[in-house]
Amino acid sequence: QVQLVESGGGLVQAGGSLRLSCAASGRTFSSYGMGWFRQAPGKEREFVAGINWSGDSTGYADPVKGRFTITRDNAKNTVFLQMNSLKPEDTTVYYCAVGLANYYDTRVRNAYYWGQGTQVTVSS
Repeated sequence: QVQLVESGGGLVQAGGSLRLSCAASGRTFSSYGMGWFRQAPGKEREFVAGINWSGDSTGYADPVKGRFTITRDNAKNTVFLQMNSLKPEDTTVYYCAVGLANYYDTRVRNAYYWGQGTQVTVSS
């Protein structure tokens, strides 16, 4: 059974940092693109950051460019999201996802596996 388990969320003051982790089990995802998405209450899930299978290609949504960094450790079947200079508007639930291609995909509908989400709250 495939599982993606996120961790690292929590409460932080504006300007602070958090590092999210997503550990995959049940199969190896080293050949697939992975990504982070987020969804606020009443809003659609949106792309945050993505990384290709080898880690040498990454992409970010405009609101997080220059502040967030996505990396992966294929040996540990894990993807990370380093979040710096956090803002109150970053407050929401963050989800990791895996697609079926070796590149990352920004489209929610093309994610095949999802984690359960981790809450990030940034206080002003």
